[in-house]
Amino acid sequence: MRNPVAKLLLFGATGDLAQRMLLPSLYGLHADGLLPEELTITGTARSEHDDASFRKFAKGALDEFLPADRKDEKAMKSFIERLGYQPLDATDMAHYKDLAKKVGDVSKGLAIFLSTAPSLFEPVIKGLAGAGLAGETVRIGLEKPLGYDLESSREINDTVATAFSEDRTFRIDHYLGKETVQNILALRFGNSFFEPVWNARGIDNVQITIAETVGLEDRAGYYENAGALRDMVQNHMLQLLALIAMEPPARFDGTAVRDEKAKVFRSLRQMAPADVPHLTVTGQYAAGAVNGEIVKGYADELGKPSNTETFVAIKAHVDNWRWQGVPFYLRTGKRMPARRSEIAIQFKAVPHSMFGDRGGLLQPNMLIIRLQPEEYVRLLVMAKEPGLDRDGIRLREVPLDLSLDSAFAGTRRRIAYERLLLDLIEGDPTLFVRRDEVEAQWQWIDAIRAGWEANGVKPKSYASGGWGPSAAIALTERDGVTWQDD
Repeated sequence: MRNPVAKLLLFGATGDLAQRMLLPSLYGLHADGLLPEELTITGTARSEHDDASFRKFAKGALDEFLPADRKDEKAMKSFIERLGYQPLDATDMAHYKDLAKKVGDVSKGLAIFLSTAPSLFEPVIKGLAGAGLAGETVRIGLEKPLGYDLESSREINDTVATAFSEDRTFRIDHYLGKETVQNILALRFGNSFFEPVWNARGIDNVQITIAETVGLEDRAGYYENAGALRDMVQNHMLQLLALIAMEPPARFDGTAVRDEKAKVFRSLRQMAPADVPHLTVTGQYAAGAVNGEIVKGYADELGKPSNTETFVAIKAHVDNWRWQGVPFYLRTGKRMPARRSEIAIQFKAVPHSMFGDRGGLLQPNMLIIRLQPEEYVRLLVMAKEPGLDRDGIRLREVPLDLSLDSAFAGTRRRIAYERLLLDLIEGDPTLFVRRDEVEAQWQWIDAIRAGWEANGVKPKSYASGGWGPSAAIALTERDGVTWQDD
């Protein structure tokens, strides 16, 4: 049930995320008439702005980051008029009184978007509560990172829980706002023909890849303490795994969907320290070439030696009735040959080929769900090559494509944050992450890190522009599986 608020408070309102994603997303919702008419948006950060200078700042962000076809001067002007600003030192409790005064009456509802360092959660939550900005009419959206391990995540969750009940806490994973990610649910639960084979009897393996071509960029401070396992696997990749592996929810709502995802996380096979070196591969990019450009290695970009992993590959198992024995291969890395996020589901081969040698080697069917940069669903099937077939039928693998851009041409593709911000404003928790999910994810991740530490695992070097260390290839090929790299 929708319960829209009348006010939105944006922490980090002058940061990179706000400029690139949050302000353009809110403008897009405003331009399409989707925001509550009375909604006001207050930005806050350490930067010294007043309303006028922040509005000028926001206009600059929209000019820079909005696509040309979305710029409408009249809509931009009316959107800018919604904005206000209050500077804040998050560690100074006195500043929250000024913030509360600026926000004003919250009896008609306030949504807070909080993006901050883990060390600042305690003062921020304390300050909000002390200033009357954490009552029953207030909900809060939490941007990652929400800790660095299970212990720190619990500390943050406990801190938030002192002021905000779980039903008013919206943990953000922006991958869940992507159109194609939600299409996983539509594909699985809106069509009957997949369900009979969506299990260990029909599926041989599942591969999830999130590959980036970029290096450190401006995230050195964060990334050196996080690494690929915490930065990508703990949240985005495990959420994708859960959507593929979950049982059919009874309905599409925040309780039913998240209940089924939580069951998947609790079913993930915990890795013993002795197994971790055999089930995981870590790497760190060295110098090389990406997209024809010579780039430095991680340590050179960082300016010092490091054991932080920029690549990780994992063989995971979901120990339940549906998925017993089916490996889930996860792979993510920086300085890869291409920017790509996709899920490849390989079905089991046909038990017998009636076509003989001329039919060729029958390839197992594969379903590929590409999340970015393109968005499509592709089913690879065997088909007959044209001809008279006097010497027998020849078969060849061909793709059946559903391009979302083509199938829904004329429908604007929305930024993930548009959907998540609107759901936060309206109070729909379905695409947000519940506390038990987060903590089950961290428990699994912490066991891997403990195994690395116990075995003295150090990341293997791989050349920028490659698909990671050769050991990652061996991780799948000893099972007779090849990574989907096409």
